[in-house]
Amino acid sequence: MQTRKLGKDLTVSAIGLGCMGMSHAYGGQDEAASIKTLHRAVDIGVNFFDTAEVYGPFVNEELVGKALKPYRDQVVIATKFGFRIDTARAQQSAMTGLDSRPEHVREVAEASLKRLGVEVIGLFYQHRVDPDVPIEETVGAMADLVKEGKVKALGLSEASADIVRRAHAVHPISALQSEYSLWTRDPEGDVLDTCRELGIGFVPFSPLGRGFLTGKITSTADFGAQDFRANLPRFEADNMKANLALVKLVEDMASEKGITAAQLALAWVLAKGDFIVPIPGARKIPNLEQNAGAADVVLTMEEVAKLDDMLAPEKIAGARYAAQALAWTPKR
Repeated sequence: MQTRKLGKDLTVSAIGLGCMGMSHAYGGQDEAASIKTLHRAVDIGVNFFDTAEVYGPFVNEELVGKALKPYRDQVVIATKFGFRIDTARAQQSAMTGLDSRPEHVREVAEASLKRLGVEVIGLFYQHRVDPDVPIEETVGAMADLVKEGKVKALGLSEASADIVRRAHAVHPISALQSEYSLWTRDPEGDVLDTCRELGIGFVPFSPLGRGFLTGKITSTADFGAQDFRANLPRFEADNMKANLALVKLVEDMASEKGITAAQLALAWVLAKGDFIVPIPGARKIPNLEQNAGAADVVLTMEEVAKLDDMLAPEKIAGARYAAQALAWTPKR
C-alpha cells in the first residue's frame, strides 16, 4: 500500500485501521475474528492502528497489543488519553469527564504501555481538549514522555486551530485526529489549513460516517444490541430517511466508476490532501480489504467537486453527536 507522512517522524500506510469497534460502541464483539482482521491488515500493507484507553474501556488496547505482538517492529500503534473513567459503569457511560492534568497524562501512558505490551507508544493523542488544563501544561507532560523514550510522536484529537498552534509551539504535533467525512466537514477551513501550514498530519476518524456512507445501513434495525449509533441524532428515523437519499447519490456515482460507495467515500477523503490518513474501522476481513482498495482509487477534481456539492454540510440532517458528547468537542 502507498504510504503518507504524519508530521516529520511517522511514515504510515495511506489508510489505517480504527480498532474501536472491535471491542467498544458497536456491540457484537468477536476477539478471534478481530485478531484475524488485524493480522490480515498487516498482510495487505496496513501499518497504522488506532486505539484508546477508553475503548472498552482498556480492553481494546489489550486486544490490539495481543494481536500485533508478532509485528511490533512493522506497525505504528496510536492510543489516546484524556477522559476520567469509572470502571464500575457500563461501557457507554464509563466516561465521566475530561482529565488532561500532567499527572494523569503520565498515569495513562504507563498503563497503556503495559496493555499494549510495547516499550514505546508510536503516537500518543490527547483524546479531547480539557478546558480546565492549559494545553501548554498537557503537551509539556506529553513532551516529557517523548524525552524519556516512552512515546515517539504526539497528537491531538478534535482540537481547534488555535489549540493546535499553541500545542505545536510547545512540542511538534505530528497528527490531529478529528471526525471528517463526506457528511462531517467541520475541519474544513482553519483546522485543515493549519495542519497543512504546520506540517501536521490529519487523521480522519469515522471517514465512512460510522458505516452509513457504505450504503449498508438503512434503519436502526441494522444495529445490534449496545450499538451507540442508535442514539445518534443522524440515525433518528426522519434524519436517516433524508440522509439515505444522499447516500443513494454516492452509491450511484460509485457504481458508475465500478467501485463501492465505501471506496468512493474514502477516496474523497484521501483526495483532500496528501497529509491526510483516514482510519476506517473494520471488524471483518472483506470490509478491511474493500477499504484498503480505496487507496488505489483516483478521483478527478471534477469528481471531488461533485461530491462536495452532493453532500454539502447544509444538506445533512441531524447533529453528529448527542448533547453530552458535543460538550466535549470544542467549537472550531
